[in-house]
Amino acid sequence: MRRYDDPVDVRRGMVQGAEAPAQFVWRDRLWVVCEVVAHWVETGSWWERAGADPPPGPDDADLLAEREVWRVDAARGRANRGVFDLTFHWAAGQWQLTRALD
Repeated sequence: MRRYDDPVDVRRGMVQGAEAPAQFVWRDRLWVVCEVVAHWVETGSWWERAGADPPPGPDDADLLAEREVWRVDAARGRANRGVFDLTFHWAAGQWQLTRALD
């Protein structure tokens, strides 16, 4: 697995009968999503915040660190295929490619 922190342009659409990232442009190349392998949400590490007394509430800024991760199998042409983690950061409203699996 390789880690990245690269911005990507994601176009949503229908993949396997559900709305998901359907295409993305990474390093000026278009990748088409063939399959959604997994989908999950990660939250900020609110438990590591110094002096967290009282516990964080529903309006706490750490909850804005929430990000949605889509692990997708994608292809670029016939010869290039890979599994990628596309991450949507809710607070920033931006997509990033965070991992590519070998």
